[in-house]
Amino acid sequence: MQVLEDGEGTRYVLLKRSGESSLVRDVETGESRYLPNEELSQVEGASPLETAATAVPEPARRVLRATHTDPALGLLLELDARGPTPVRALLDYEMCESDLHGTLAEFRAAGLVEEATVYGERGYAVTETARAGLAVLRGDAPE
Repeated sequence: MQVLEDGEGTRYVLLKRSGESSLVRDVETGESRYLPNEELSQVEGASPLETAATAVPEPARRVLRATHTDPALGLLLELDARGPTPVRALLDYEMCESDLHGTLAEFRAAGLVEEATVYGERGYAVTETARAGLAVLRGDAPE
């Protein structure tokens, strides 16, 4: 499978090539169509699977990459719903302290949470990137 690009920079995944045209799928819209071969060029070094993944908005992909388990996803959803939350309150969830801190460190590295001061205590709040990614995953993202 190859990644192709037209003159306007739109990327496609090659489905089938014939002598004069190629059946391609637009990775953003999912639409398949035939385009003349002379309008397409191969994108060297581009992974077809990584290119296909760009159909999902980057904030949602970032959430998916950082939440390896249901408890991790649940933690991020809880932080989004609760707003800035002290670490002490996060310890009430059924995660051991080391798992909680490890998960929060992954979220910080992914740009999904940031440290916050809540009632004078250290805590965490979701970033706009996390909020946007979760909205896509929940199906309530603005169109």
